[in-house]
Amino acid sequence: MKILWLSHLIPYPPKGGVLQRAYHLLREAAKYHEVDLLAFHQPNLMRPLVPSLDEGIQQSAIALGSFCNKFEFIDIDSDTQILGKYRLALKSLLTTDPYNINWLKSARFTAALQQLLESTDYDLVHLDTISLLPYLPYVKHLPTVLDHHNIESHMLLRRADNEHNLLKKWYFRQEGSRLERFEKKYCPQVSLNITCSEIDQQRLQLIAPGSRVEEIPNGVDINFFNPDLTTKQDQSLLFIGRLSWYPNIQAVRYIAHEIWPAIKAELPDISIDIIGANPPKDVQQLSFSDKNFRVHGFVDDISPYFNKAAIYLCPITDGGGTKLKVLDALAMGKALIANKIACEGIKVTEGENVIFAETADEYVKAIKLLLNDESLRRDMGINARQLIENEYSYEKVGVKLSMLYEQCLTFGKSDV
Repeated sequence: MKILWLSHLIPYPPKGGVLQRAYHLLREAAKYHEVDLLAFHQPNLMRPLVPSLDEGIQQSAIALGSFCNKFEFIDIDSDTQILGKYRLALKSLLTTDPYNINWLKSARFTAALQQLLESTDYDLVHLDTISLLPYLPYVKHLPTVLDHHNIESHMLLRRADNEHNLLKKWYFRQEGSRLERFEKKYCPQVSLNITCSEIDQQRLQLIAPGSRVEEIPNGVDINFFNPDLTTKQDQSLLFIGRLSWYPNIQAVRYIAHEIWPAIKAELPDISIDIIGANPPKDVQQLSFSDKNFRVHGFVDDISPYFNKAAIYLCPITDGGGTKLKVLDALAMGKALIANKIACEGIKVTEGENVIFAETADEYVKAIKLLLNDESLRRDMGINARQLIENEYSYEKVGVKLSMLYEQCLTFGKSDV
């Protein structure tokens, strides 16, 4: 089958969150089909992960070219203009479509898409985010698959509920409501919607009841995320995540200002590693005054930190989709303490491979329990790894995705 994959980002390097899902699903699809990639370039997403943007583009071309038949990268218009994103946000308040849809409208992308469609007889088109739906009319003659990394309207409305700034609360709510109307109208028009969890599948079907929806879960490269059981664990905690993403910022601030003072009062020698690009300044400041509170920024190889840590903390209370950081931690056999929201859509079981916590006191209690009970900590790690091998390896996810692509040929074309 010949597949045209449209992406809102260059899916490389596969380090964290959306990049991991995009890269690995694309790679798995290319194992079974001939895939061409047309992708937008997001400099702010790539910049913290590579030595320079030029090198990042070169590395991406080599890596993606190893399994994509053809590929092309297009700059986003608002990224190339002064205050482009702010101007677009204001303009979007006056248009029918919300910001999340206007964001990727591009004459250059349209021209590149039309050229690919004229030169190649594709069997199916994969759109890797709802923000690419403005291009649906150009591929209406083909079966289409729309990937939902999150249910975007649900994530925005949840963010509005959690926001204290009244202006931001209003903005997120109107954006979420308008995007929800967009989802309701257009998701039934693609051949198939795929979500990263059963709970997101249910959310989308409530919003757009006529949609065909299947779950393609986030997964783990279990060969890369493979624990070294010979490494001696420290009495330490760990959090990893891109720290320009608001749920992660909230989580590390909660660790720094709520959990950390409480656990230090009872376990003075405990340590923690915070890893992720663009850490907030107040969290960095704490690391200057406390040698056991270590803020590293972006780290190219996170395996040593996973192997040394005794416990992975994930006090995330916002956002959408399923958290890749949680799947990675489970794959690395970590004892996990997390908010229930952080584990949404992941088939964890409390007491078996996770301990749930909400308040700082509950986190402290769970941390003390696991540090004092090595047997429990070890069993939780074993159970965590087994869950990932059984349910979330990208090899298994890729087989299901390929099967759904084949089924799409019988579902019919997009109803646009």
